[in-house]
Parts: sequence; structure tokens; C-alpha cells
Amino acid sequence: MEDALLIHRLQFAFTITFHYLFPQLTMGLGLLIVILKTIALRRRDERYDHAARFWAKIFAVNFAIGVVTGIPMEFQFGTNWARFSTFAGGVIGQTLAMEGVFAFFLESSFLGLFLYGEKRLGPRGHWLAAFMVFLGSWISGYLIVATNAWMQHPVGYLQSADGSVYLSHFQDLLLNPWAGWQYVHTMGGAVVTASFVMAATGAFYLLARRDTAYGAMFVRLGVIVGLIATLFEIFPSGDAQGQNVLAHQPATLAAMEGLFETKQGAELVLIGQPDMEKRTIDNPLHIPNMLSFLTYFRWSAEVKGLDAFPEDQWPTNIPLLYYSYHIMVGLGTLMAAVLLLAAVLLWRRSLYRTRWALWILLLSFPFPYIANTAGWWTAELGRQPWLVYGLFRTADGTSSMVSAGSGLFTLLGFGGMYFVIGVLFILLVLKTIGAGPEGAAHGKGA
Repeated sequence: MEDALLIHRLQFAFTITFHYLFPQLTMGLGLLIVILKTIALRRRDERYDHAARFWAKIFAVNFAIGVVTGIPMEFQFGTNWARFSTFAGGVIGQTLAMEGVFAFFLESSFLGLFLYGEKRLGPRGHWLAAFMVFLGSWISGYLIVATNAWMQHPVGYLQSADGSVYLSHFQDLLLNPWAGWQYVHTMGGAVVTASFVMAATGAFYLLARRDTAYGAMFVRLGVIVGLIATLFEIFPSGDAQGQNVLAHQPATLAAMEGLFETKQGAELVLIGQPDMEKRTIDNPLHIPNMLSFLTYFRWSAEVKGLDAFPEDQWPTNIPLLYYSYHIMVGLGTLMAAVLLLAAVLLWRRSLYRTRWALWILLLSFPFPYIANTAGWWTAELGRQPWLVYGLFRTADGTSSMVSAGSGLFTLLGFGGMYFVIGVLFILLVLKTIGAGPEGAAHGKGA
């Protein structure tokens, strides 16, 4: 059973990690496309319309792959995690159903209108279609985050005689205090991803000396929006989400920071390796008292370490949680520095001809994907060993009739299928970028 549990967890981790590469770009691009359409409407500049159509094509490919890779995960609740579905289906089924019925259909319907109905809709109607695509993608994001937030901080439920839970107050599920900051932090990460992808595409055009007007447009918009979003990720959203963890999952915070012992004036570890046998951080590079200040805004405040909690409440894999958190924070800081440098060069009107800076922007586009993935790993690893924090353990949630061999077989199948899907996605996006924004101009709907 332990082997089956590991395989089920690996399968879900693989499918959700691969899947989330796509929604983070669509949710971020939804906002940037609305910005492009707004500028086009106000300035009556057709180049911004061409740019919006160009990014809508990439959005559509990304959206389609996101749908294909997202559907298997909902089936896994029944195939791999049947006991969890029996326990929590009366709660999480509400938001998952709403995400599919309302947000998905809203987003996909208006995406079709945006792609193929521009001439019939007119400029204002086309802008409205873009806005509704953006709204649908962000509603979809909220409903998924609200589902996860309930698993992190369960509220508004009652327990049946058979041990399962059901909703007592639907508004508590939607207005979960954990969900608010988790949502804006997630959406901010999506905007950072889209901004880096847009800036990298613009840098490619400028470096290749083709479509330079669009290249400059993409770099400018990507850098400005990306810098705002990246700083927002650090403060206030990142700080507020950290306060959520401190209030409701203090053992998780200690593990994230590698704090094994309760301390007054706790240091903030920047670099180091957790040693689980000695329960220390090897080769640490740290800032004295900084963790106490960031946590309680007092340099000498006491911060609880892992020794303050029973070991059965510790996160299951502390080293992986620690590294995931530090990768997220480290890359977030690096991305802020890259965008700040680019913004200074943009302000000095030298960014478009500074080739080394354009190369940095071009090569930096994987960073937000890695940071967002590490962020979700941090959230999910931090919740372990619970599927629903404090209520239902992960070991109790698997499907007892699905063996480790069956899980491994389907995991390998997903790996092969997603490899093909990933290659197809890359080829389609490269083809769209190769055609350029002017090529997208010929795709105006009837």
C-alpha cells in the first residue's frame, strides 16, 4: 500500500505540474491582451489590434493544451483518490463543477468570438470579447484556488455519520480567508509568466531585426507589467500568504525556512542544505534576526521551530519543501532584478538597442515557469501529511483497489502522451512566432 501511495502521488504530481504550465500563461495573457485591445481602441492604432490577434493565437493553442491536460486530473479523483473523493466530494465538488460549467464555458465561448467574430462584433464588441475571455480565465482560477484553499484551511463544513464532510455554508467556501491572498499571489505569478514570455518574444524580434515595431511593443509592455507584478508578488501578496501559513500551518513555515529549533531573533537562511539526521542547516548563508522581523516585525521575536511541534505534524518531505520554497523566492528576487534593470534601460531609451539586455530577457522566460511550479510544490508539500489539513491524511485518500503496478503503468502512459503533446505545443507556438504579428493580421474573423 505504501508503494501504491507513492505511485499515486507521483502520478498526480506529474500531471498537475505539466498541466499548470499552460493555465498560468493563459491567465496572464488574458490581462495583457485586454491591455493591448484597450490601447488599440483608445489610440485607434491597428498595430495593437494585430498584436492582440497574435497573442490570442498563442492563447488559443495554450488554452487547448491546458484543457486536454486538465481533464485527466479530475478523473484521477475517482480513479486514484476514491477515498478522498468520498470524504471531501461534498465540498470540493461544488467549486470544481462551477469551474467547469461557468468559467470554462464563459472563457471558451468568448475566445471563439474573439478569434473569429471581429468584423461582426466591431471594435468595442471585440474589446468586450477579450475582456470576457480574461474574466472567464480569472474566475476559473479563483474556483480552483478556492478548492485548494479549503484543503489548506478547511472552513464551512459539517461531518456526516459516515465520516465524510459536506458544506454547511457555501459562502465560507468561496470566501475562505486563505483563498484571498493565495488567489492574488497565484494570479500575480501568472501575469509574471505572461510578461516574461511577451518580453522574451519581443527581444527575439529585436535581436533578429524583424518586426521591430512589434518587438519594441512587446518588450515595453512585458517589462512594465512584469515589474509591477513581480514586485506585487514579493509584497504585499507574498508576505500576506506567508502570514497565512504562520497563522494556520506554523510547522510548515518552520520547515520552509529550515528552522529546526525555536529561536528568539531567528535568522533568515538564504543558502544552505538541510541535514535531517543532525536537524541543522549545513553551510548556511543567513541574515541574523531577519526571519523574526519578517514574521513578527520585531528583530528579537520568538519564531517556533520544528521542535515545537509533534513529529507526526511535520511536513513529510522537509528537504524538498525547503528547496522548493527557496527556489521560488530566489527566482522571484532574480526576476525582479532583471525587470528592474530592463525598466531602467527602457526609461533611458536604450533597451531596444542594448543587445546583452535583450539576450537576458530572451533567456529569462523559463524562470517564472520554474518559480510558479516551485511555489505550488511549496504549498502542496507544506500541507503534507494531510490531504485536508488537520482533517484527512494523504495515506487514507487513495483508491484501495488500484495497485502500484496499475498506477505506474498509467503514469508511464501519461509521460509518453504528454511528451508528444509538449512537442506539438512547442512546434505550434514556434510556427506562430515565426509568422509574426503581421501574419496574425490576416486571421481577422468574418
